[in-house]
Amino acid sequence: MEDLLMKKFAKLGVENAPGQEKLQKKKELDIRGEKIEGPTVDFSHGDVDAFEPLPGSKECFDAGVAAGGKQAYTEYRGGYDMRKDVAEKLSAFTGASIDPDKNIILTPGTQGALFLAIGSMAARGDKVAIVEPDYFANRKLAEFFECEIVPVPMDYFGVKDRAGIDLDRLEAVFQEGIRLFLFSNPNNPTGAVYSREEVLKIASLAKKYHVSLIVDELYSRQVFDGREYTHLCAQEEIPEEMVTIIGPSKTESLSGYRLGAAFGSEEVITRMEKLQAIVSLRAAGYCQAVFRCWFNEPEGFMEDRILAHQKIRDDLVEKFKSVPGMHVRPTEAGSYLFPQLPPMDVPIGDFTKILRQLAGVTVTPGTEFGPGFTDSFRINFSQDHEKALAAADRLIQVVERYRK
Repeated sequence: MEDLLMKKFAKLGVENAPGQEKLQKKKELDIRGEKIEGPTVDFSHGDVDAFEPLPGSKECFDAGVAAGGKQAYTEYRGGYDMRKDVAEKLSAFTGASIDPDKNIILTPGTQGALFLAIGSMAARGDKVAIVEPDYFANRKLAEFFECEIVPVPMDYFGVKDRAGIDLDRLEAVFQEGIRLFLFSNPNNPTGAVYSREEVLKIASLAKKYHVSLIVDELYSRQVFDGREYTHLCAQEEIPEEMVTIIGPSKTESLSGYRLGAAFGSEEVITRMEKLQAIVSLRAAGYCQAVFRCWFNEPEGFMEDRILAHQKIRDDLVEKFKSVPGMHVRPTEAGSYLFPQLPPMDVPIGDFTKILRQLAGVTVTPGTEFGPGFTDSFRINFSQDHEKALAAADRLIQVVERYRK
């Protein structure tokens, strides 16, 4: 029994998760050359000092505190007034019809929503399809709930104007009796946006084969180059069980408040509420008040924020593309890049540790997003522009020292 328990929790390793690099064990590494000096940059997550939280967020939080007990102890799925406010905003944003009584739950971040959704839509032994590469918690949580993982590849380098998911493979695995399919759009870690054709096909296949869907749309407000974005939840043909996850942590820099929202099928939302009631009770009561400032930004705020990220993306892509043997697909939305390294003398896990020790630059190894991505790494470029470019220069120097 103890061995089974240890194996179960071993799958939840957090050493390479954002902000957790200090937990990594010391290891003898092949250190080549002198340390490359420069300001420390942590590309494992966004910098909320470089991109500050939405204006008015602290005032909203203070108002929640001032409201006292009625704000601190809301219903498990969130206070009704706040659910109504968020449901109206998300209905307008996505085109879906969201009933605040039936179809939405407020959660402790989108990570909390993901845990609740998987726990409410899959059980031990169920087949769960995931995209490779995709958000690292998808695999970890599905394995934690003792599901069988069925990977679906995404050829993000070999296509243009679509994410590159293998739709033929997706239908083939759906025919095998998949219970749940979960994916992020925009994709984390590549930043690829699913085309309208891809989204409609996923919806159609899920309905045809009675597959439940979890769609993570965390970065759907930060889309570059005027690109079209299609919300699966708003389409006419969708499966009976489906949940969309979104929140203000990333584009709006409200990660410190731990706020998320999930909306979709009434039966699933009810199950998620029951699970939340024994896991965390509710999204933090005072913090729920911060939802008031979401989608209420000053005029031009989002446009300026998107443009600033787009400029950082462009400069980083130019730097990485100049390196012989390094490949990168320009991000279409969100704030991630997923570069592919040239052949290296060290494995990706050692490379990320060496990079941090030699150059003060933290990245996330590609193996967090799928076991086959041993030559890739992810960076979150929501950083100070100049520091990010300087960090990229130091990263490239380390690549040159360790390339084959």
